[in-house]
Amino acid sequence: MDILQICIVIFVLLLLVKPVGTYVYHMFSNEPNRTDRIFGGVERVLYRIIGLKQRGSMNWKKYALSMIATNIFLVAISYILLRTMGALPGNPSGIGNMEASLSFNTVISFMTNTNLQHYSGESGMSYFGQMIVITMMMFTSAASGLAIAIAFMRGITRRGEGLGNFFEDFIKAHVRLFVPLALIVTLVLVGLKVPQTLEPLRAVQTLGGGVQQIPLGPVASLESIKHLGTNGGGFFGVNSAHPFENPSPLTNVIEILSMWTISASLPYTFGRFARNKKQGWMIFSVMMTLFVAFLCLTYFAEKAGNPLINQLGINSSAGSMEGKEVRFGIAQSALFTTVTTAATTGSVNNMHDTLTPLGGLAPLAEMMLNVVFGGKGVGFVNMIMYAILGVFICGLMVGRTPEFLGRKIEAREMKLIAVAILMHPFIILAPTAISFMTHLGTDAFSNPSYHSLSQSLYEFTSSAANNGSGFEGLADNTVFWNVSTGLVMLLGRYISIIALLAVAGSLAVKQKVAETQGTFRTDNKLFAGILTGTVLLIGALTFLPVLVLGPVAEFLTLN
Repeated sequence: MDILQICIVIFVLLLLVKPVGTYVYHMFSNEPNRTDRIFGGVERVLYRIIGLKQRGSMNWKKYALSMIATNIFLVAISYILLRTMGALPGNPSGIGNMEASLSFNTVISFMTNTNLQHYSGESGMSYFGQMIVITMMMFTSAASGLAIAIAFMRGITRRGEGLGNFFEDFIKAHVRLFVPLALIVTLVLVGLKVPQTLEPLRAVQTLGGGVQQIPLGPVASLESIKHLGTNGGGFFGVNSAHPFENPSPLTNVIEILSMWTISASLPYTFGRFARNKKQGWMIFSVMMTLFVAFLCLTYFAEKAGNPLINQLGINSSAGSMEGKEVRFGIAQSALFTTVTTAATTGSVNNMHDTLTPLGGLAPLAEMMLNVVFGGKGVGFVNMIMYAILGVFICGLMVGRTPEFLGRKIEAREMKLIAVAILMHPFIILAPTAISFMTHLGTDAFSNPSYHSLSQSLYEFTSSAANNGSGFEGLADNTVFWNVSTGLVMLLGRYISIIALLAVAGSLAVKQKVAETQGTFRTDNKLFAGILTGTVLLIGALTFLPVLVLGPVAEFLTLN
């Protein structure tokens, strides 16, 4: 039954990939299509409001600068609102202003599409903060990431046309995708008993005769964009494990598909841009292969249970249910865990800190690789980076100038890709080491020995991959953790974006090389194997030593 549940969700995803990928392609192809009649009028009004008179294509520098400048403006506004939240309306619980380092961490977290939360939503954020600040950044960060992915696709598939116009792409992402879908998902969730109200706390009488204050709020609207935008920040502290955010197995499946479908569809969108659908399906197949491998590791590790508890003679036939909701069980908990770290969403329907060592290793590894579907374009762009690297390695082996999609891969592109590849492990491993060198870091650990390494490693991996989930045994709301993870989130988001946009800009101006019998094909099973091997080899060389010291050592100790 467990396997059947998982297979049904994956089957539904496979049915959605082609139509959603096609729709996204038509949105950004800049060619006339039916969606223009539906959304064109709204977009033209927005263009006039922001003063966008010329929508000409930008080079990579202007595109990157436009995105960063827009994000800086939104960060500044959001920071001011959080620091003055206590005096603003929409605050029935009387929540005060957010502390400076926590405000810094929060605005960086949500604008980088990470949504790492060092505060508990229902007690740390007013209704105004949840609706105006948090939900606004969930829309804009997702739109920014998707725009970057589309610009990258244009750059590596079309010559001499530039990367597009960031502001046009940014508005289209909102008007044609995120806002309509968020409205639909919100209404569906409300129909399935997810709260959507501005009422203050609800006082209820307990069975013991006492009174308990139950927090409510505009939950469904946040849940919809939280998953559609692969954001992940929860309205409540326990996120999608809370029955108000995720009350049933059906809402669980809806949230899984919401955060997974758009990201999984982008390889097909890429195939449409490249005018080679096989190329897109090849990328998708590699991502799905890696995903299924990590899903199996998580599921079977959790289904086997905790060896120490099993030795006590306790019935463990249900698996390791510590930190999990009975209404979801092992199957939907394992699937949600694997999807949320593959799609870099970061929402959780179970506590990842309570996963078995190997069950916790799988989400860690997905974020370390950062290519298994990924968020709004992150995983796709990183996977293409590894594809170019794979082509380069194959070219060196046979003594031929490497080519990808008819364009030569030369020293400039490889230097930029090297920067992106090396930055990711650096901003994970260096801060993890620093956290063990000072009591400012070690004071936050709740578990001794190997698991404390896993807690710190997970926190910085989640920050660098713009995921946002955490091993929540870590007491992370301190100046040290707020500032350090904030900086990691900034570097993890923008350095790779700049480097890979530069790669797209470089390839966009190159002459296309004619295809010959000696051209190395990148849309077949052979290259799928090479790409998978490249990802795993680079990942293992970079992260295997620290994984051995953390989750692997913990697993061996338990057994």
